[in-house]
Amino acid sequence: MRWWEQSIGGAARGRIIGLLRRGRRTVDEMAASSGVTDNAVRAQLQLLEGAGVVRAAFTRQGDGAGKPATVYEIDPAAEPSLSAAYAPVLGALLDTLAERYSAEELREVFRAAGRRLGATVPSKKRSLEARVNAAADVLTSLGAEMDVEPIAGGFRLQGYACPLSAAVRQHPTACQVVEQFVADIVDAPTTECCDRTDGARCRFEIKAS
Repeated sequence: MRWWEQSIGGAARGRIIGLLRRGRRTVDEMAASSGVTDNAVRAQLQLLEGAGVVRAAFTRQGDGAGKPATVYEIDPAAEPSLSAAYAPVLGALLDTLAERYSAEELREVFRAAGRRLGATVPSKKRSLEARVNAAADVLTSLGAEMDVEPIAGGFRLQGYACPLSAAVRQHPTACQVVEQFVADIVDAPTTECCDRTDGARCRFEIKAS
């Protein structure tokens, strides 16, 4: 059983997700396939819609003059959260890159990736503190837990988790992707000083230019 069939609200919700991943369906079609009542399906769909996993695609007119039926589908934005492939694929990719490139070449690849990510996050906030808080918000949205702490001459982004933890344990230089990402958001000198003593925790120091 896949993780989301167990963790996203239990087996009933997992069955609905499984059905919708195979194709769009109405409430009646899902009820018939899963062996539960249409009211039970609606209750689960309401929760899944609220969580951003499922959405209404369109309405379908049935035979006769009956009420049109809503057709549901998996929200495309939720598909990545249903996959467990990203960590092992990223790990295998980093292993391959480490075999083919020198340490300095690999660092530059990571910095380039960070710059590419940073370019996707426009920031119109003017003060350094506002930009640092924006970077903290972005990292939190990616799976980190971040606090902003003032330090002499700037700020520290103190993390309590790492969105790339599965990768940085094997390849610590992968932190440079996030370092460059943060530097581009805050538009100020940024130094990665992540804590890898127990798991992986992001930490970046940002100095006023």
